[in-house]
Amino acid sequence: MGFFDKLKSAITRTTSALSHEIQRIVTRSPRLTGNSIEELEAALLGADLGLPMTRQIIAAVKLGFESQGRSGFDVFEIAAREVEKSLSTAPTELIRHPHGPTVVSLVGVNGTGKTTTAAKLAHLIQEQGGTAVLAACDTFRAAAIEQLKLWGERLHVPVIAGASHSDPASVAHDAITAALARNATHLFIDTAGRLHTKQNLMQELGKVHRVIAKKLPGAPHEVLLVLDGSSGQNAINQAREFHKITRLTGLVITKLDGTSKGGVVVSIQRELGIPVKFIGVGEKPDDLQPFNARDFANALFEVKS
Repeated sequence: MGFFDKLKSAITRTTSALSHEIQRIVTRSPRLTGNSIEELEAALLGADLGLPMTRQIIAAVKLGFESQGRSGFDVFEIAAREVEKSLSTAPTELIRHPHGPTVVSLVGVNGTGKTTTAAKLAHLIQEQGGTAVLAACDTFRAAAIEQLKLWGERLHVPVIAGASHSDPASVAHDAITAALARNATHLFIDTAGRLHTKQNLMQELGKVHRVIAKKLPGAPHEVLLVLDGSSGQNAINQAREFHKITRLTGLVITKLDGTSKGGVVVSIQRELGIPVKFIGVGEKPDDLQPFNARDFANALFEVKS
């Protein structure tokens, strides 16, 4: 199964709900009425596309209907085009630091899949011909350290770890030393999950990043917020609060297969201007891939790729 098919499968609950509602609305009447516009708006908002994106799609739908009428008029293609346009405004490639390792810090609340994402990103880099090191900086959970070590063994990626409850900033410091010694192209730092409302833990994250910057000026070069796609609008609140504490450079969206609100991907980038860089569509190492706006938009509205 290709990645586009995996993507379609992962967001099938969102797509099914949207398709059913849109099809019902547009086939009921040959005219675009005030009621049908309101129902279309409700369907788009129900998928967590957000008000700005929904308004953009509605405006494009009205314009299309006025210029084309019912003949040749396709709401799905119009919606996909507008979503792609919105998601294509920011670069999605992982930053590559020209001198020394590119340091990528993975942050987020508990349970979003940061540890797994760190390992999958390391695997992706190795598949692209790079070399990676993993840092187990979630020292509050012994299980997280062991999980990352298991991933490291499975993918043949070195893991730098300390003892349980050791200072995460110290582990990060040692990981940069190791990455430099190995001439690694990338260092992925798995940080502890922390609620965005817990100021002391958020401040600790700031400390980890300060230590990284002192050891390697300019690092971390990427700070990726890992979000559970099924958390809907709460994901926006998380992104907003993390962005206040540390400069987020991108988003990784996981667990979209468990939600009918996959449109939150669009909503977050549209509201906060933080690009989605990777998207997870399964449990296997290859199931985390660079985000492609066109593929996502077409899958969301079931437009053939």
